[in-house]
Amino acid sequence: MSLKTRLALAIGLACTSSVFAATELVIATVNNGHMIEMQKQSKNFEQANPDIKLKWVTLEEAVLRQRVTTDIATKGGQFDVMTIGMYETPIWGKKGWLNEIKTDAAYDVDDLLPAMRNGLSVEGKLFAAPFYGESSMLMYRKDLADKAGVQVPERPTWDQIKDLAAKINNPKEGVYGICLRGKPGWGDNMAFLSTLVNTFGGQWFDMSWKPQLDSKPWNDAITFYVDLLKNYGPPGSAGNSFNEILSLFNAGKCGMWIDATIAASFISDPKQSKVFDKVAFAQAPTKVTP
Repeated sequence: MSLKTRLALAIGLACTSSVFAATELVIATVNNGHMIEMQKQSKNFEQANPDIKLKWVTLEEAVLRQRVTTDIATKGGQFDVMTIGMYETPIWGKKGWLNEIKTDAAYDVDDLLPAMRNGLSVEGKLFAAPFYGESSMLMYRKDLADKAGVQVPERPTWDQIKDLAAKINNPKEGVYGICLRGKPGWGDNMAFLSTLVNTFGGQWFDMSWKPQLDSKPWNDAITFYVDLLKNYGPPGSAGNSFNEILSLFNAGKCGMWIDATIAASFISDPKQSKVFDKVAFAQAPTKVTP
């Protein structure tokens, strides 16, 4: 799944008998800022439900996906509640691995954005409650673009991004032209690379389900990506995913960042970001495919 496709980080209930009988609910979640905020609300839930205690298992993206997928596929019962994406929800719901989210008047399911609700449903049944939805976009330092004399268009191309990265890249001052996910993994660099390849006109499979990984669009996209990070990215990019780049951007180390829209709330927060007042936004870059 690409980040340009509308995504939802959602709360799903594993289909185990312990969900309703246990006094302890084990929740598996990713270690990003919004999930940490959710965890802080535990006391409110426990006060309202004194017979239930919450136990949190907070993991890195790739580790979380692997452990949760293994647990639910084997019916291990390790986790009762988990944060998963719009990719997994309908597949797991159809397989009977998740409990249906049955709502009442207190939860206005009709208020959910149709794209969110439909993506988390199977045959009209909701199998996860959306925590947030996101797409991808360009986040950049307007002060650096202005200094370079570059006006970033609302819908930039990847060629324009490369040109700007070259102009604002300044390793001696600790500022790098662009920061992108480089850490290997489905929830790490592949979330970004799928989008990049799509904009270069590539796809995972053709309409006959023949793999397309050795096609020209894939070669062009990956070559472009590697060269971009080699020439204008920070050292150690191969170890960077969302959280690592967020720290770099907030510290003023990144000229540009293409990633999930949810990051905007962090990099524009004066309590977290040193460059909160220097940030601007534009649509995610494209090459040949919108």
